[in-house]
Amino acid sequence: MIAFAGNSLLCRLALKSTGIDPASFTSIRIISGALVLWLITRIRGQAAWNAGSWQSASALFVYATGFSLAYVSLPIATGTLLLFGAVQVTMIEYGLWTGERLGAPRYTGLICALGGLVGLLLPGLTAPPLPGSVLMLGAGIAWGVYSLRSKGIGDPTTATAGNFLRAVPMAVALSLIALPWHSLNSFGVGYAIASGALASGAGYAIWYTALRGLKTTSAATIQLSVPVITAVGGIIFLGETITLRFLIASAAILFGIALVPVSRRTNP
Repeated sequence: MIAFAGNSLLCRLALKSTGIDPASFTSIRIISGALVLWLITRIRGQAAWNAGSWQSASALFVYATGFSLAYVSLPIATGTLLLFGAVQVTMIEYGLWTGERLGAPRYTGLICALGGLVGLLLPGLTAPPLPGSVLMLGAGIAWGVYSLRSKGIGDPTTATAGNFLRAVPMAVALSLIALPWHSLNSFGVGYAIASGALASGAGYAIWYTALRGLKTTSAATIQLSVPVITAVGGIIFLGETITLRFLIASAAILFGIALVPVSRRTNP
């Protein structure tokens, strides 16, 4: 979850303060993530080229592209709310559609976490720009689809590496299309590499390994901690202040997550 929050902070910092264009940020992020994951699989003696799928790679590319384009105009708090709100709806709706049921503790935990999330991010926010909002919602749906497709796969690290490698030509094509708006900056490139290699490549490998032991609704609820972590990052790196509302909302979200049992058992 720290890695997911890091992606938002690194992307927003790069696009706001360095002048790098979103297409270049996306391409560098995907290529550096693919390189790190390929190296990990090589060390483990596995072949990433044969893992993953073009469908998952397409979902990954749609997420990464919409994510970068949206953060051109959206602040971190609004962008994180839209992104993970779309992720939660996508994953929970799929879980309920496939027969998962929310027992009393899980239902209470989900409501408590969602209430804390709304209390943290909605009051006082002005209406976000419509194009950026639509792009981030699309990115969240794509991320939810990618998460669902990655749940239950044999080796998540190898599959993630294969998906990143398949997404590289898509990212290169995006950069070629956006060549007239091309803009690079050394700090922006550094942020993009950190986002791809650490927050994306290594972070996704860890997440999809953990995802194998989580129910869909449990995984969706746990991801509600990302906006809290992002807010902490905003306080540290962007100089935002700690408020009583932030402390109360954070407590509600973390308490709600704690009520969600992590189990492999399927409800009858």
